[in-house]
Amino acid sequence: MFGSGLSNQTGAAIGALAFPVLGPLGVVAVRQYVAAAVLLAVGRPRVRSFTWRQWWPVLLLAGVFGTMNLTLYSAVDRVGLGLAVTLEFLGPLAVALAGSRRRLDAGCAALAGVGVVVLMRPRPSADYLGMGLGLVAACCWASYILLNRVVGRRVPGAQGPAAAAGLSALTFLPVGIAVAVRHPPTPGAVLCAVAAGVLSSAVPYLSDLLTLRHVPAQTFGLFMSVNPVLAAVVGWVVLGQGLGAWEWAGIGAVVAANAVSILTSPN
Repeated sequence: MFGSGLSNQTGAAIGALAFPVLGPLGVVAVRQYVAAAVLLAVGRPRVRSFTWRQWWPVLLLAGVFGTMNLTLYSAVDRVGLGLAVTLEFLGPLAVALAGSRRRLDAGCAALAGVGVVVLMRPRPSADYLGMGLGLVAACCWASYILLNRVVGRRVPGAQGPAAAAGLSALTFLPVGIAVAVRHPPTPGAVLCAVAAGVLSSAVPYLSDLLTLRHVPAQTFGLFMSVNPVLAAVVGWVVLGQGLGAWEWAGIGAVVAANAVSILTSPN
């Protein structure tokens, strides 16, 4: 679980190194290609046999795949890795708390809200567009979770996510060509973008698949809450994006809200 989380955030940081050449759009395009190659090899979707009842959530999932990565990487470019991942993490946290009627979970939601307010506190240097993109990524991650449940019930195995990843990659194909024509990529930038795809898509997917065979879902969910902290540390080490005490307090509040909710969950 630690290796998966560290790989994911390290991949995002390495991808950010290619922003000056490819921009977030170019890096996301390459990441979509890598993710599609891995998921199609694993899932081997039989798309000709899909019915419309199976196709429509797959199509929505394909749109969410691309939008989630694009908004996250754009947020990373503007507000840094730690803050962007923390804001994105509000998506799964909201899904976890949405159906609960416990007072404790209401308190967790309030604590997470306080953390967001601390992170987004008004000041002249605040990048509200970058923060807004992080929140859009959070909505996409929440949609990703909900759509995956529908796809998982209607499409066998990993065929649904694989088909969605393939469609998303096809959508980004003209984008990648346009970026390459306007901004000819350097070998180093391409290598960073491919590394981002491998470390942030291929490694976490396969690692999580193996981990969930041996680790309870509650434990897995609890460890996921550490991702914003890992992102902040990796952003500092790889990208030199230091955080102040207020930012660490906000990240800590969001992580604590998720941890308390999972540890006290009756399920």
